Amino acid sequence: MSISTSNAAPVSGQASSAAAPEPEELVQLLTPEGERREHPDYPLDLSPEEIRGLYRDLVLVRRFDTEAVFLQRQGELGLWPSLLGQEAAQVGSARALHGHDMVFPTYREHGVAMCRGVRPEQLLELFRGVSHGGWNPKEHGFHLYTIVIGSQTLHATGYAMGIQRDGRVGAEGEAALAYFGDGASSQGDVNEAFVWASVFHAPVVFFCQNNQWAISAPLAKQSPIPLYRRAAGFGFPGVRVDGNDVFACLAVTRQAMRAAREGQGPSLIEAFTYRMGAHTTNDDPTRYRLSGELEEWKLKDPIERLRAYIAREGLAGADFLSGVDAEAEELGEQVRRACRELPDPRPMEIFDHVYAEPNSQVDEERERFAAYLDSFEGAEHEGDR
Repeated sequence: MSISTSNAAPVSGQASSAAAPEPEELVQLLTPEGERREHPDYPLDLSPEEIRGLYRDLVLVRRFDTEAVFLQRQGELGLWPSLLGQEAAQVGSARALHGHDMVFPTYREHGVAMCRGVRPEQLLELFRGVSHGGWNPKEHGFHLYTIVIGSQTLHATGYAMGIQRDGRVGAEGEAALAYFGDGASSQGDVNEAFVWASVFHAPVVFFCQNNQWAISAPLAKQSPIPLYRRAAGFGFPGVRVDGNDVFACLAVTRQAMRAAREGQGPSLIEAFTYRMGAHTTNDDPTRYRLSGELEEWKLKDPIERLRAYIAREGLAGADFLSGVDAEAEELGEQVRRACRELPDPRPMEIFDHVYAEPNSQVDEERERFAAYLDSFEGAEHEGDR
């Protein structure tokens, strides 16, 4: 399965996204109306400053994502997978991490990346085609984007087993966090990762952003039961959280990561959310889902519910809110400018940083490509060889 999408027309009677989960199944600390709830298993005590920080994260992440969509539509990016609607799942889970934890993302975790200190323009390099990735995974505790669906869960499990064997576990230890989508839950790699993680008691948390649609395939085509319940069959705990509730995502992920670091083994978090936009910019979701479904989920918007809570509790004034909006607009302008200023790579750089050690096949391909470039009159690539 690849990142590219199918625009298949909807089939009459085709199952839509899953019905809303039962209340007892869903961990929720902030309702869509912005009312705070307590949960006996997931206490969360945040200062007003921390709450304002989460709100700022959500707004800036959405503005960056919106600008990236604009850039793709204007030909500046080859493709863009939007996270619209999934900001709370990403920001909440990312803010639960310690600096030494390692994240293994898909290709849509822009909010997590920004929380881990990856600059927005670095995220654009891959989709503009000017680098193999754009950032140093070790520097940010955030691995490169994974295009092959689900393979990052195996990478995360292997990394977690390494943590275990190196003795980097305990109260102040490390853990891995692997993101994937509801569609990827049907991939063999994901299920194999579950087996390995369970059998070896690996310190890894699997975070499934269930956004209801695997391109044009609805959740009903992926599983007849809630995805979090699958964890029990592999021998580790699973929990379903309101993926549009940044508080709940933070509290649940914080507890799961703590358990992993302390040697309690893996767990699965299903963040029940919704993909408000297209799967990628070459997808047309109007061909396979109903507009009423989108309107229903707009009422659960993660930013609006936190803004309502802030207003209700008097945690910030108009100056703060307008200041965040202004910062977001400035970010959009910076991202647009930075994207257009990204330097094009020299042709031969495509062979750099492919393998850590010399590789005879890559060496042969490099020489053949150099010969091809030499065949053009006035070739000026010698300095790249």
